[in-house]
Amino acid sequence: MDPVSQGAFGAIFAQTISNKKKLLAGSILGCIAGLAPDIDIFIRSGTDPLLKLEFHRQFTHSLVFIPIGALLVTLLSRLFFKKYFSWVESYIICFVGYATHGLLDACTSYGTQLFWPFSDERVSWNNISVVDPFLTIPVLFLILITIFKKNKIFPFIGITYIFVYLGFGFIQANRAEIVGKSIASMRDHESNRLTIKPSLGNLFLWKSIYEYDGFYYVDAVRLFETEQFCEGTKIKKLNVYSDFNNLNIKSQQYLDIKRFDWFSQGYLGLGNSNNIITDVRYSAVPNEVDGLWGIKIDPSKNLSDHVDWVVNRSDYRKKWKRFFDLLLGKGCNKLH
Repeated sequence: MDPVSQGAFGAIFAQTISNKKKLLAGSILGCIAGLAPDIDIFIRSGTDPLLKLEFHRQFTHSLVFIPIGALLVTLLSRLFFKKYFSWVESYIICFVGYATHGLLDACTSYGTQLFWPFSDERVSWNNISVVDPFLTIPVLFLILITIFKKNKIFPFIGITYIFVYLGFGFIQANRAEIVGKSIASMRDHESNRLTIKPSLGNLFLWKSIYEYDGFYYVDAVRLFETEQFCEGTKIKKLNVYSDFNNLNIKSQQYLDIKRFDWFSQGYLGLGNSNNIITDVRYSAVPNEVDGLWGIKIDPSKNLSDHVDWVVNRSDYRKKWKRFFDLLLGKGCNKLH
């Protein structure tokens, strides 16, 4: 999730085990530990744009690395927190704060390698957006109340709220999945590889993706008291053998397509622009296939050259309007 959420989770969990007189220091240390796993964002290459995708949410986010990561944060924290906490106290706070990070990331759809090095599976529970103010702002408020009131009942209220909200996300995900299957059935399609994910910043508007007959069908699902669907569009599923039959299979670009396929969990579509492969999971508007990012293939490149990384930042004002229109139910209908 976003850094604010990660820091807030580390802080509020740390508050539950901090001495009342040291709540501020404990909150700061827990916040730092909660942020620490994202140090992997600095692993990148100027020539290989996919390196950052391979290492972000990898070993620093895995379950087996939590004790090591907590130890490293503890070592650094001694420079500033030595007068507040003993070694053991610092390590316990850092352990708790660090442990929240990977598990929270796994709640999103991006994919987190929780079981590295035993598996490179990208765990994604799809029950929360990568940014959700309805989750984060109440937690921040309770962190501040705890510090000022020095009352440890508030972090426990906050943690209860966290689990209730994340549980609500699972309930909404289940509702969205049922609607997604119904949309496919309404079209006389089989809902192969159906995936649902919340749209940005809320648990009421979801993206539904399913595969059928060589295409990915993308729709929005609106979930309030009643379930509605907002009909979307489709995009051709990438078939590297036929779509890029002029690409040398020994080239680095060919290998990069495989790497990008692993990152996107197999949801690669061939965009309208020539030689653009897009990650179908992500778009600004949930019933559209205008991907937020992708890779560009150039068969004329040298065998050792990597693909180009492409980011889509066009027409955001119009996209936001379409997004909020869907959230308000414009263009959405009940299932027949």
